[in-house]
Amino acid sequence: MHKTAIFVDVQNIYYTTKETYHRSFNYREFWRACALQNDIVSATAYAIDSGDLGQQKFQSALRHIGFKIKLKPYIQRSDGSAKGDWDVGITVDIMEKSREVDKIILLSGDGDFDILLSHISQFQQVITEVHSVAKLTAKSLIDSCDTYTEILPEHLL
Repeated sequence: MHKTAIFVDVQNIYYTTKETYHRSFNYREFWRACALQNDIVSATAYAIDSGDLGQQKFQSALRHIGFKIKLKPYIQRSDGSAKGDWDVGITVDIMEKSREVDKIILLSGDGDFDILLSHISQFQQVITEVHSVAKLTAKSLIDSCDTYTEILPEHLL
C-alpha cells in the first residue's frame, strides 16, 4: 500500500458534479474505496467559508470522514463577482506533502495543476492520481497524471 495524501478542490468538485449530474460527490464512499488500496496519511479539503449553515454541516461531515478542512473567506467583489481560489494553497501543500508520501490523489479538474503533477511525478517520483468529471476537466491535467479516474454517477450521492 502506498503512503497517500489526498487533496480536494471542493468548489471544483461541487460545481462540476452539480453541472453534469445534478448530484453531489460521495466523499464517504470515495474515502472507503481509497482506504482499501492506500495508506491514507493525510487528506485535506479546500473550501470557501461563506458562513452558510449547509456548508458548515458539509464541512463537519468531511471532518468526520477524516478530512482536514482549510477555509478561505468568501469575497464578494463590487462588480458582483466572487473570489475564493485555493490553487496556490493546494499547490504549496502538495509540494510539501510530496516529500513525505508515495502517492498524491487530487480531486479537481483544474488544468492549472498539470505542471505541478508533472513536476512531482518526474522529480520526486511520486505517483499522481486525479479524480474529476471528465467533460469538465482540462485534457492537460488528465495527461499529466499517472492515473485518471472519471467521476461517474455511481460515485455520487
